[in-house]
Parts: sequence; structure tokens; C-alpha cells
Amino acid sequence: MKLNEIRDNEGSTKNRMRVGRGIGSGKGKTGGRGVKGQKARTGVSIKGFEGGQMPLHRRLPKRGFNKPNQIDLNEVNVGRIQQAIEAGKLGTGAPVTVETLVAAGVVSKPRDGVKILGVGELKTKLSFQVAGASKSAVEAIEKAGGSVTLLGGVAQA
Repeated sequence: MKLNEIRDNEGSTKNRMRVGRGIGSGKGKTGGRGVKGQKARTGVSIKGFEGGQMPLHRRLPKRGFNKPNQIDLNEVNVGRIQQAIEAGKLGTGAPVTVETLVAAGVVSKPRDGVKILGVGELKTKLSFQVAGASKSAVEAIEKAGGSVTLLGGVAQA
């Protein structure tokens, strides 16, 4: 075998069909689109149309509800905060707020506030000023000698 003799197998490639180039080509006149009608025209796509039958997306019931004034909180475990303290990213002097957590890289963006959750262990005395905290998180913080101040009307759960 020589490099200059390499070719595709016979019949492995086909030439592109040139549509609409005269009746003698076999794909002339209507160009394989049938005869007349909406789908014979260019630029038509009838997505979801089922020939007059009620389409599937309209037969199925609507579900769910999007609350218009929903609060989007960052959820942070006390164990994650302890990791940030041990890594030296979070100071122990100032109160822990959304801004300090963003600066420490614990949360990526402030959103509508932070809710502290109780997974993990907190060994450092800290004061928190957050939008919400779970009961187990409040217990863990107070056990370590810290305090929690809830801001702006978010229910404690």
C-alpha cells in the first residue's frame, strides 16, 4: 500500500443532491416538498402542532407556583464557617455578616442574605448578624459562647 494510492471504498461517499434544478434531475419542480400548502413554503416550522388535535403541551395540567416576592438566601453550615476561620479567611473580632462571608469566599454573592444551618461544629466565639438561623445553628453558636442577631423579618426555622 502506498500513501498516494489511498482512496475511500467504492460507494462510501455520495454527492450532495441538488434540489430544485429542473424536472430531469428527479428533484425539480416542488423540490421533494410535495405539492403546495403551508409546509411546502420556506421558513415554516409548526412545532407542537398536531393537525388540529389539542397539542400535548396544552392537554397536560399546569403545576406549581412561583412566589413573586420569594427570598433567596445563601445557606451556610457552621462547620463551613469554622473551616474559614481555621484557614485564616474569616476574622474572629468583627461580627459575621453577609459582606464578611463574601469577602472570605464562604458565599459567592450576597443574594437576599444568609441563613446559618447547624451541620458541623463551631469552636470559636462569634457574633452573627444574619437573615436567618436554624435552631441547631443557634444552639451550636451559643454553646461556643457566641450570639445571633436576626435581621430584616426572615422567620427563624
